[in-house]
Amino acid sequence: MNEDRPHQPSRRRVIGTLAAGAAGGVIAESQLAQSQTPPAPPTGPRKEGPAHKTEVPPGQLDDYYVFFSSGQTGEVRIYGLPSMRELMRIPVFNRDSATGWGLTNESRKILQEGVLPEYRPHLAARGGIYDNGDLHHPHPSFTDGTYDGRYLFVNDKSNTRVARIRLDVMRCDRIIQLPNQHTVHGLRVQKYPRTGYVFCNGEYRVPVPNTGAVLDEPKKYAAMFTAIDGDTMKIAWQVMVDGNLDNVDADYQGKYAFSTCYNSEEGVALPEMMAKDQDWVVIFNLPRIEEAVRKGDYKEINGVPVINGRHGSPYTRYVPVPNSPHGMNTAPDGIHAVANGKLSPTVTVFDVRLFDDLFNDKIKPRDTVVAEPHLGLGPLHTAYDGRGNAFTTLFLDSQVCKWNIDLARRAYKGEKVDPIIQKIDVHYQPGHNHSSMGQTKDADGKWLISLNKFSKDRFLNVGPLKPENDQLIDISGDRMVLVHDGPSFSEPHDATIVHRSKINPKSIWSRDDAFFADAVARAKKDGVTLESDSKVIRDGKKVRVYMTSSAPVFGLTSFEVTEGDEVTVHVTNIDDVEDLTHGFCIVNYNVQMEVAPQATASVTFVADKPGVYYYYCTWFCHAMHMEMQGRMLVSPAKAAAPK
Repeated sequence: MNEDRPHQPSRRRVIGTLAAGAAGGVIAESQLAQSQTPPAPPTGPRKEGPAHKTEVPPGQLDDYYVFFSSGQTGEVRIYGLPSMRELMRIPVFNRDSATGWGLTNESRKILQEGVLPEYRPHLAARGGIYDNGDLHHPHPSFTDGTYDGRYLFVNDKSNTRVARIRLDVMRCDRIIQLPNQHTVHGLRVQKYPRTGYVFCNGEYRVPVPNTGAVLDEPKKYAAMFTAIDGDTMKIAWQVMVDGNLDNVDADYQGKYAFSTCYNSEEGVALPEMMAKDQDWVVIFNLPRIEEAVRKGDYKEINGVPVINGRHGSPYTRYVPVPNSPHGMNTAPDGIHAVANGKLSPTVTVFDVRLFDDLFNDKIKPRDTVVAEPHLGLGPLHTAYDGRGNAFTTLFLDSQVCKWNIDLARRAYKGEKVDPIIQKIDVHYQPGHNHSSMGQTKDADGKWLISLNKFSKDRFLNVGPLKPENDQLIDISGDRMVLVHDGPSFSEPHDATIVHRSKINPKSIWSRDDAFFADAVARAKKDGVTLESDSKVIRDGKKVRVYMTSSAPVFGLTSFEVTEGDEVTVHVTNIDDVEDLTHGFCIVNYNVQMEVAPQATASVTFVADKPGVYYYYCTWFCHAMHMEMQGRMLVSPAKAAAPK
């Protein structure tokens, strides 16, 4: 085996600790991580190498977009690659003061519609929306096996939601909360013929429906696999399964999806979940499931067709794999898919061409496995270069392992070949990784990002809460070369690298965009033209304020309301210059929003405190930006006449 350096003695000791922990069910990943002693930080000048490839000179553009999830921050972050410069953030499940996401009427409508009716009373005190989100797994839509630039789909593990982001404007336009399911962890999309389906793994087992009629009876719990129609953002169907679903991927033929699944014991505590030596990968037969929905072979629960996919179902197959598998990754060759072992030093390689025979009962489940190489401690996720090589993160070894699929198949048949090509240190404990275009048939084998959970000693100390460390690796040659470290905040979790040719965002909004439909409809009723009128419409205690913005003035320099009025302010940016964004903030009134070129944004609030309150532009737009201001005059409510 070819390694960059031998294992440290401390890592050898981890093997025994891991085995003991697995048997007793008492060891945590954080404890395992801290059992390793990191090397001293590097000193002296950095060695010459291919790091210059990451430099993007002034006036030139990056070759790729990188869409990072952000974990508990609830947003998507866009980086350029290879520079690894952060370009923009897209608020999704979070609240964002800069853009007004979660404050504007347009964004609140999306957030409110993303809550199931049964949870809306529970959230009424918060305005009907969640205050948190745990965003994982950003994946773009596909057509014919490659990215098509339409959408980016992401999931919220904490509140069982899925969101869709329009890539033409880089803005979230739909959120859906999934019924009959508890959390969404793994999320991937249908690759062929197009997206199509968005596949969502329900990780935790709960009663279905979860109404309180069943509580502490785990054997009556179930996990759910959901397919969302990516065009309509409505649930197409769900499949009830055994065990806890983890990560998911799909084939390049449009026939199968497959998920890693742990907790075959169906326990609710760690010792119970670790009792067996094996768990499984669940394979979903998409044509059979669609036929079942057409024929009515399902039970409707909360308005959704729910299909029985437990053991023995004609719609699923369960393939035994080592205990507690994690990542599920399809190779760009359209042939292979890999389940990563996590608690086993192996990855399990499937040949998806054998799934037809499996569902026709011509072969046994394990006959679909064509390789199972031993790579190292804690394999979590695998990426590909399109040249037959795979790159697997090893959480406990703090390494990325490069190995060859064909060599692994030959070794599985008994040939004396070593599939491992190289291992490289990363810092530290890598989770997800992603290669450039590596989840598509257009994998180009140039770059790999390793998302590492720990960064101790890599950056300036910022206190007990450390950033994580995203490392960029050049995989274009025969050897992997680490070329960049970059800190990131709050458990970014996953990333997707998309060549810039696949995405074509707009520079200014189109005035007929659906985002403004409600504002246009309201203005039409009021006899207002958003692009030219600035006026106040009074309707009892409801006041609608319309104004344009054009650097450096608002269409209204003041407007007057009465204490207790419900005020809705619509601002339309009539500048059609690229990158000329305005903002609108009312001082001391919790009102703030961004209005991009040719956009309309609105916010509703109660004028509950009398006085003079300035509003001003919050996005620097002009040399006279500071003078772009106006006044909201709130007159006191009249005291009630004495009886």
